Amino acid sequence: MSAIRTSGLTKRYGRVTAVDSLDMTVEDGETYGFLGPNGAGKTTTIDVLLGYTYPTSGESEVLDRPSDDETVRERIGVMPEDFGLYPRLTAKEHVNFVAESKGVVAETDTTALLERVGLGDATDRRVGGYSKGMKKRLVLATAIVGEPDLLILDEPTSGLDPNGARRIREIVREENDRGATVFFSSHILGQVEAVCDRVGIMREGRLVAVDSIEGLREGVDAVSRLTVEVDGSPDASSFDVEGVTEVTTEDGTVTFSCLNPSAKIDAFDAVRSQHEVRDFTTQESSLDDLFAEYAGDGEEE
Repeated sequence: MSAIRTSGLTKRYGRVTAVDSLDMTVEDGETYGFLGPNGAGKTTTIDVLLGYTYPTSGESEVLDRPSDDETVRERIGVMPEDFGLYPRLTAKEHVNFVAESKGVVAETDTTALLERVGLGDATDRRVGGYSKGMKKRLVLATAIVGEPDLLILDEPTSGLDPNGARRIREIVREENDRGATVFFSSHILGQVEAVCDRVGIMREGRLVAVDSIEGLREGVDAVSRLTVEVDGSPDASSFDVEGVTEVTTEDGTVTFSCLNPSAKIDAFDAVRSQHEVRDFTTQESSLDDLFAEYAGDGEEE
């Protein structure tokens, strides 16, 4: 069974196409990273999946039901990027309210749930006095009430400190281990690398790549850099090394952009044959480089 499926999904706002012919499948039980720069169409896609807005054309299903079918709402936990909380209510009252709306009051240990997300010492405090990070933890707690079959998390780690982001990733793994499908939307590739089975990357409303992180790496030229400090003034035009895409020189250094490890070795030998080497450093392609290769630059959504 597919937890999420879209076919030709398109959403237009006037002349602006936010989502363009999206074909996407999220398998039951997997953790799927939904990535793209701001403005790529991620939030619009989520709004359609949750039935908050209707597509201009195409189809979308959630848990084998049409996205606007209200019977699936109780089986979904949602952590939206832009969330609303009631400042006069406590964290415990928020969780109890969601438990009542889902009909799972008897099965919900509110105190344990809030302790799990790191709010054990603030369960009876009014939410109006919470920090942004505390509010995000509370929204996550409401999302996992009733052990939903599908979790849809939109930018869940945005604005959190490293400890808060790490705890959310731990909870994502725990929820997936118990059998939940997790749909993790973010514009930060590093946040999903450790938890997602597959990653789909959106660009300008289109799904431009779907694979594991390792598979995505193999799909592009992974450029690494070798920088060598030398005595004298190296001339970039004097180095012709196979597998090197670019050579630059500045202030007694020469930098090579290399497509493979052997090219770095050959480049180093080429420098050493012409100059006395003082030091060298290497730098591998980062996750941000990989993301930029697929997603490019985006505008605010």
